Amino acid sequence: MDIVEATISSVQEAMEAGELTSRALVLMYFERIAAHDKDGLTINSVLELNPDALFIATALDNERLAQGPRGPLHGIPILLKDNINTGDLMHTSAGSLALAHSYAGEDAFIVKKLREAGAVILGKVNMTEFANFMTDGMPSGYSSRGGQVLNPYNISAPTGGSSAGSGVAVACNFCMASIGTETSGSILNPGNLSSTVGIKPTVGLVSRSGILPLSNSQDTAGPMARTVTDAVHVLNAIVAQDADDASMGAGKWRKQSDYSLFLDPKGLEGARIGIPRDYFFEELTDEQLVIFNDAVELMRQHGATIVDPADIRTARQIVYSSVVLNEFKSAINAYLSKLPPGFKIRTLKDIIAFNNEHPVEALKYGQSTLLLVETTTSSTQTELPYLRDRLADLRLCKEEGIDATMKEHGLDALLFPADFGARITSRAGYPSIVVPAGYTGKGVPFGVTFAARAFEEPMLIKLAFAYEQLSKVRKAPSLKSFI
Repeated sequence: MDIVEATISSVQEAMEAGELTSRALVLMYFERIAAHDKDGLTINSVLELNPDALFIATALDNERLAQGPRGPLHGIPILLKDNINTGDLMHTSAGSLALAHSYAGEDAFIVKKLREAGAVILGKVNMTEFANFMTDGMPSGYSSRGGQVLNPYNISAPTGGSSAGSGVAVACNFCMASIGTETSGSILNPGNLSSTVGIKPTVGLVSRSGILPLSNSQDTAGPMARTVTDAVHVLNAIVAQDADDASMGAGKWRKQSDYSLFLDPKGLEGARIGIPRDYFFEELTDEQLVIFNDAVELMRQHGATIVDPADIRTARQIVYSSVVLNEFKSAINAYLSKLPPGFKIRTLKDIIAFNNEHPVEALKYGQSTLLLVETTTSSTQTELPYLRDRLADLRLCKEEGIDATMKEHGLDALLFPADFGARITSRAGYPSIVVPAGYTGKGVPFGVTFAARAFEEPMLIKLAFAYEQLSKVRKAPSLKSFI
């Protein structure tokens, strides 16, 4: 079987027919990773492979023969971002050399759910170190532990961050799907630049337990895949109530039992989609604007009512916020305090000290952000700038921003070019889905992002799936140098 651009459904059909096993599939991905990630173009997206992957796959093959598959993810290899805990033989480091030898005590909640669904945790992928909260000037996709991830479509283009490895590994067909995490664009941005589908869920839909944090109010994990359908299969597996995550109470009664019910090829018909043309569209190149406008016209031709413009009146007021800066210290210190006994790094201060002791290896781009957090924040979230910014974010991004715009125009969703909407949806804690829309003349991917209010993933899935089925623009990278 050719695994390039294979889908979860096509792989399951081959497994059911006896034409493929999970063990063989894992070996195929090992081969592709060896040929292209560690040799050839040397993409450098895979940070660590699970030494037990073949054993797990074989056990799942035997279970399939004896009992049948557990569901769509049975035997499916999935890669995890390196800030997601696994209680196995792999490390969890967030790309940091200071945490390079850190083993989690147990699986993150979402990893437990993936294993229960029958997924094979294939390994960990590289990421922008500490979710791009290490320093100023660090390129996306770089970590001191893993080095630089390359964009397989054009190696001179950025990968996007911080889930760079999650997007690139999926794009290159090094796995069936992956898990990324987002605080402010870290799924949408690499999804856009790797021509993949990324679902950034509502904060509170997916558990945060066991994930190295950045911001308590904005963090969430989400699936990245080559198709909307595959991303939804993964989403179904990881959406479950976690009693240890306080954020999940808000959406307890709004979770769906099966998000695949919303994979509607006619999902655009009758939908009202608004375009915030004032939302920094001047940052687009002429070429990107053509791709975006073509996507809008396709949606219009297939039944969507396009409200253009549907401007967000607070857009120009949404500027720098100190929220993440002030939340990081308490979040990282709490995470480190729970690492298994004996591990020496227990605080942010310890990380900074380790980096200072290993400047050549750990401080290629410095650690200015870590130092700023350590010296200017208190871990208590009582600073006046933090409180003011948190309140302003909620007001400008939620109530007077997305909520007001969607209510004013009677919208089902907003549509942004690339990942532009992340700067507002992330602060609101609202969901988004990025879908491939085309490529520039230099081969760099460009996508569109659907966004809506809290727990409106069903509508976003309908729109994203319908658009994907009509546009069908995604193509695999050649994995040959293109500068």
